[in-house]
Amino acid sequence: MNKKISALIVATLILTGLPPAWAQQPKKIARVGYLGNTASTSATSMKPFHERLRDLGYIEGQNIAIEYRYFDGKVERLPELAAELVRLNCDVIVAIGNEAAGAAKNATKEIPIVMASTNEAVRSGFVASLARPGGNITGLTSMGSEILGKRLEVLKEIIPKLSRVGFLWSPTSPVAADNLKETETVARSLQIEIQKRPTDFK
Repeated sequence: MNKKISALIVATLILTGLPPAWAQQPKKIARVGYLGNTASTSATSMKPFHERLRDLGYIEGQNIAIEYRYFDGKVERLPELAAELVRLNCDVIVAIGNEAAGAAKNATKEIPIVMASTNEAVRSGFVASLARPGGNITGLTSMGSEILGKRLEVLKEIIPKLSRVGFLWSPTSPVAADNLKETETVARSLQIEIQKRPTDFK
């Protein structure tokens, strides 16, 4: 997901929840909940995110606070981490990946959620449709299953003798089984053997 776009979405959601200047109310420090896998994997992607927030007038520690929560590959921790961000009364929750987005969605129907790096948002049940998402979730998603077959076809064109392809998938992902099925269907027509290996986040 383009981090500048996600930062703009986050800032817009925050701004719409703040009181107007003329109300003479105490300045509110916007609070953003960030739910991701590991601190190390998010370090690079968070840099443009922070830069864009600064462009929009938000500086961490001054007028915005970001609550970071990482599940470190232990998906069973996600419900509690998401619930913790809800208890902190965050103005918006940024959820990275399908597992985090699902946990955030289950934790709150009121706090806006910005999903990033997700696959098949409609099929995963995050939004009702791309045209009319409804609910409290927005963001960007990829349509992986629709291009998996095309990827194999391109590989076969590049490497005509291609006979085996590795497929890494997460058993915890709600779309993994469908993606694997789509890949295997196309692979059979191309006479390619799929060597599937589940990834172990734990």
